[in-house]
Amino acid sequence: MSKKEISRRTFLNYALMGTGGFLAAGMITPMIRFAIDPVLKTSAAGDKVAVGNVSDFGPEPKNVNFTLHTKDGWYESETTMSAWIRKLEDGKLLALSPVCKHLGCTVSWNSSEDFKNEYFCPCHFGRYAINGEHILNTPPTQSLDEYEVEIKDGKVYLGKIVPNPRPGVSG
Repeated sequence: MSKKEISRRTFLNYALMGTGGFLAAGMITPMIRFAIDPVLKTSAAGDKVAVGNVSDFGPEPKNVNFTLHTKDGWYESETTMSAWIRKLEDGKLLALSPVCKHLGCTVSWNSSEDFKNEYFCPCHFGRYAINGEHILNTPPTQSLDEYEVEIKDGKVYLGKIVPNPRPGVSG
């Protein structure tokens, strides 16, 4: 076997390129970190928002608007959200998203003369029962989403939106 020798010029070339690469990486890494840092930070989107007192809600759904602070990378904004909240028979609170699961229009409670005591979507005549279950043979194929609800010191807090586990019902 013959041993390949490298010249002094090739060795210096490798040494300078390695040192230059190391120095460049040391300067560029903080710049890249600074550029993507807002994306890596966790936002407060998981926090719950106070929407009223427990005594404000009864068996009839009540519409509540609230403001949510959102952060997306470098962009921060205030978003107005809405929920339909009612007290269930067992005393727990149910908070439903008003966004129709068909095409995203807004549903309202008891707004149709033909369909009393139901959530109704005027865009495509979607219907939902009082607990958000979609009514079979209407455009929506899923029940209205729910908000996580927490009660603390007599106040009602809403968290993130979760899927409604209730199946569709006959109308």
